[in-house]
Amino acid sequence: MKIYNTLTKKKEEFVPVNPPKVRMYVCGPTVYDYFHIGNARSFVMGDMIRRYLLYRGYDVKYVMNLTDVDDKIIKRANELGEDPKKYAEKYIAEFFKDIDGLKVKRADAYPRATEHISDMIELIKKLEEKDVAYNVDGDVFYDVRKFKDYGKLSGKKIDELESGARIEINENKKNPLDFALWKKAKEGEPEWESPWGKGRPGWHIECSAMSMKELGETLDIHAGGSDLIFPHHENEIAQSEAATCKDFVKYWVHFGFLNIRDEKMSKSLGNFYTAREVLKKYPAEAVRLLFAQTHYAAPLNFSFELLDSAKKATERISSLAKTVTEKLASKNFGDEEYELNFEEFENKFRIAVDDDFNFPKGVAVIFDFVKAANREMQNKNLPKSFYENAKGFLERTAQDVLGIVDFNFQDEDKSTGGKQDELIKILIELRQKAKAEKNYALADEIRDKLSAIGIILQDSKTGTTYKIKS
Repeated sequence: MKIYNTLTKKKEEFVPVNPPKVRMYVCGPTVYDYFHIGNARSFVMGDMIRRYLLYRGYDVKYVMNLTDVDDKIIKRANELGEDPKKYAEKYIAEFFKDIDGLKVKRADAYPRATEHISDMIELIKKLEEKDVAYNVDGDVFYDVRKFKDYGKLSGKKIDELESGARIEINENKKNPLDFALWKKAKEGEPEWESPWGKGRPGWHIECSAMSMKELGETLDIHAGGSDLIFPHHENEIAQSEAATCKDFVKYWVHFGFLNIRDEKMSKSLGNFYTAREVLKKYPAEAVRLLFAQTHYAAPLNFSFELLDSAKKATERISSLAKTVTEKLASKNFGDEEYELNFEEFENKFRIAVDDDFNFPKGVAVIFDFVKAANREMQNKNLPKSFYENAKGFLERTAQDVLGIVDFNFQDEDKSTGGKQDELIKILIELRQKAKAEKNYALADEIRDKLSAIGIILQDSKTGTTYKIKS
């Protein structure tokens, strides 16, 4: 396997620090609103990379942070007259609804910034002890001039940044590029006690503290959007490596922008669609295929015409998946020989995606397979092994890695109209509301009645999921 490493600007053989373990961190959302389909690209591509690593036999620990204290959250909550903590909680819940809707597998951990303040304080204290951080009346800054490798990820030079930077003037800083590690408390903002007085952490220190707490001082893969290379990821490297004197990340992976008419999709420009808006019109499989058809690092122009094409394409895969599933259920097989070489297709898929997670080539292999399998099934009475192998290939690649087909087919003709999942989610929301209102009797009744018909609710720190007893 080879990965393009943003740090070295070249493809490198993938060798984890401690194989077969892989420690992977992806920058998660700042929970102040519903995330847009551009954000969704990072979440989905991170999910596909993790799934592929699992497919290749690695033991992956996958962590995504939740930024639940930040300028944007505070500003929006104050504008609405709401408590910032409760406001963030609301959008954390909405985040999980939307990633579930996109069929993104839950991370192994979702550390929240507000739950790791003590870790951030300890990290800042280390930087102070090493004389790379300085306190000015309760504001603590990182001194970029003290880190000789500053700019090694982005390729930016400190002198050039200083001369051309459009950075807010702050007389407290030694250098305009110095960034905040700890912010002195202001009226109307959340605050915590610290050695420098009451305040809250800066954004960059949050990711360093949470990633190292969960995954250790050197990560195998750190991923995120290309817009985070500078200053966020550059600053993460500076503060983490200054504190530990170790390499912070072995492989940096960055996802390209999702554009509309060649312009970056963003909330500030107003040219965006939320993920939930898109999912009301299109299945998750279509969105995931659209993303998989462009290399993760390249820009992608979003359009509903492209989504329409992706939807039709997923239907071709789904049609074959249903055919082989129904044939296996019928137990009516023949004994004619077939020419399709399943191992060859599996090898082609692996060779394609091994090259810097080249999912577009992997997708092409799957569609070649669909065409070949359909051709084999024409006017032939094939043995059971053909259908077992076809199902196995599609499950491992199209379902388990890419998430562009789902073998758990719903019967659209039943009285629920194929809406069972949505109905269960509505009941889960009603139960959460009942718990919030301390109506525990109603919450327990909803859980028990669902359990009685074989739907088991599973509560965790990140929300409530369910499974159906067979």
